[in-house]
Amino acid sequence: MSKIYTIGFTKKSAERFFDLLLSQNINKVIDVRLNNSSQLAGFSKGEDLQFFLDKIGKIQYFHELIFAPTKNILDGYKKGEMDWTTYEKEYDKIMVERDILAYIEDKGADFWNGACLLCSEDEPQNCHRRLAALEILSVYPELDVIHLH
Repeated sequence: MSKIYTIGFTKKSAERFFDLLLSQNINKVIDVRLNNSSQLAGFSKGEDLQFFLDKIGKIQYFHELIFAPTKNILDGYKKGEMDWTTYEKEYDKIMVERDILAYIEDKGADFWNGACLLCSEDEPQNCHRRLAALEILSVYPELDVIHLH
């Protein structure tokens, strides 16, 4: 069975984070954060993360802003100005505007198999990486989504 994974780095040590990726034979990490350089966890900063992924597991790194929320909806949710349901609707609108389904299809099914979507949130329920995974599933329903904890 083909699989796509998601992971958040918050509340994870570097050891736990990389062990999770290696244990599932992840072949690429797709960073879906809007900003990959100002997060608190040092190992998760874009250039450092790319280096560590390659050195520790020969894992490719991609920063895919096409999946990132806009600053407006991200800030609105974090500041409590919108609830999760509204956030999801706004995120869905952005995905339609960006023609995300065509982008996903253009990458091909093999690209997504063994890939792991990365964001900062510890749990996937209220994180756009889960929504991004659902977009991918809508094009490639044969994939199983596994959220790494």
